[in-house]
Amino acid sequence: MPTVNTYLTFKGNCETAFNFYKAAFGGEFSFVGRFKDMPQNDPNCKVDDSELNNIMHISLPIGNTVLMGSDAGGEWASKVTEGNNFAVSINAESKSEADRLFKALSVNGQVAMPMEKTFWDSYFGMFTDQFGINWMVSFDENTKGK
Repeated sequence: MPTVNTYLTFKGNCETAFNFYKAAFGGEFSFVGRFKDMPQNDPNCKVDDSELNNIMHISLPIGNTVLMGSDAGGEWASKVTEGNNFAVSINAESKSEADRLFKALSVNGQVAMPMEKTFWDSYFGMFTDQFGINWMVSFDENTKGK
């Protein structure tokens, strides 16, 4: 069975927001990555120099779920507004399950990124469904069964 978490997107204040959430919920971040940590030679990973220290991905475990987030960078930043700045994140148990869920949920929707292997070594895709809800689907072979 896949796990489902909430993914929040910010316009440059993700770190401040997640420090606030961490203070409220307690715990420690399980991951903090910045845009400067991305491969700079990949044309799909370009952000303005002023955004390099912004959060690319952050995870805060809370009970049986994980609150995740990032700052919007580059061309994505202009598309983020309050009300559309979250996504449902599905972590599938297999590549075939990830493909099945992506295909089923994206029917009549808008694919932003098809399922593909990423530089962070996850099989990942994003779309907005026909009801306007943003989704992220991933499968990570390295964390299977953990």
